[in-house]
Amino acid sequence: MALSHNAPPKSLQEVLDEAGSPVKLLRGSNLGPYTFPVIPPEFTNWRDEVRAWKDGVALLELSYHMTELHLRGRDVVKFLSQLATNKFEPFPVKRGKQLVLAGHDGYFIADAILFRESEDFLRIVGAPFASDWVQFNAEKTDLDVTATRDDNFSIRSGTRDVFRVQVQGPHALTLMRDVTAGTLPEIKFFDIGEFKIAGQTVRALRHGMAGEPGYEIYGPWDAQQIVREALEKAGEKYGMRKVGALAYSTTAQESGWMPMPLPAIYHGEAMRPYRKWLTNYFLETIGSLGGSFESDDIVDYYVDPVEVGYGSLIDFEHDFIGRDALRQKVATPRRKKVTLVWDNNDVIDLMRSSLFEASAGGKYMQLPNPMYATFQSDAVLRNGKSAGISQWLAYSANAEAIISLALVDTEYATPGTEVTVLWGEPNTLRRTVDKHRVREIKAKVAPAPYFEKVIKTGRQ
Repeated sequence: MALSHNAPPKSLQEVLDEAGSPVKLLRGSNLGPYTFPVIPPEFTNWRDEVRAWKDGVALLELSYHMTELHLRGRDVVKFLSQLATNKFEPFPVKRGKQLVLAGHDGYFIADAILFRESEDFLRIVGAPFASDWVQFNAEKTDLDVTATRDDNFSIRSGTRDVFRVQVQGPHALTLMRDVTAGTLPEIKFFDIGEFKIAGQTVRALRHGMAGEPGYEIYGPWDAQQIVREALEKAGEKYGMRKVGALAYSTTAQESGWMPMPLPAIYHGEAMRPYRKWLTNYFLETIGSLGGSFESDDIVDYYVDPVEVGYGSLIDFEHDFIGRDALRQKVATPRRKKVTLVWDNNDVIDLMRSSLFEASAGGKYMQLPNPMYATFQSDAVLRNGKSAGISQWLAYSANAEAIISLALVDTEYATPGTEVTVLWGEPNTLRRTVDKHRVREIKAKVAPAPYFEKVIKTGRQ
């Protein structure tokens, strides 16, 4: 995502004007799927690394791939409340919050995790889209807010403000008690606790994935090696696995979180100032759109906060961008987020054809994460008619199947419903896509998240 030193940056709006339309721009980008920087593909093997967070304990590395935006000032919460769907009263210090951002017409822009470190200091942590939108608005507000960017290692190197790792799985709590010598404080779900590991003061957000409890630990950049070594030593007793980039890329499917829907910024006059602010330094400008779903209207690729599962995080008692449009989406939901479990036999037939039938075969499916674009949008059919879109997919070693997160029409959202996913990219304009024929793959609807969240039910 780095800029060329030989040419001045262009705005997203300029690039769109040159391409002719948002769909032509994104469908013509040769950028491949997101790759996680710094960490190796595997520490041991990705199958057992995936199983570790469900059946044992895993150590996941978050220090390098997530963008951080630091907001400081006496008006930080007031400022965010103008942008986000969330309720911010109460929002105490040492508390986390899932930040949800919508555009003027209620379509989804991005989400991220908010960390309230003090009264006047908040961190926004996640994929860059939330930080980009918040930074743009922070630069033009009259409120007492300053935004400082801490980019991920996809576009830079060096040091950061904090390191960040996650301990995850059924043995996570016991391991954490061991590594803190029994001094671990009780931390409620999405609260932030402060404690010491190997003499180093750290904080941890309490949350989970794949249905199991976990801790997202962060602290001073210079303390990371000491903390990691302590965690690895304590983890030997529990057979802890360090998670590499391949396994990490499959975490979202099991947890039911849709990581990177296409941000709804490419259309309409209301977003034009933002498109002029974004340059080809940003992923929104250079990202690619892949998959079998086809439309010339970029709006057809958007999602909204209600259908991706954030309806409960919309507080209509305060004014925010997109509020009126979201009232209608809450009243008349069109689609629902589900997991699709792809038919194993159809997947094997597809893979066989992609390897041994040359150009007549199906689109090659790379494991464990078959995504081949920044943003994925595959057509879902029911009895030959459009029934929704499938977005984020991976092979889950815990589910022993290809599973994807999809938005399907509400009438087809019942678990067990049989649908068909079209796999491939018809009429592709991208050289990164191999020659193939679109294949139909049977799938069944399952709940999202795929695994029950014991962290919220109290079974630990």
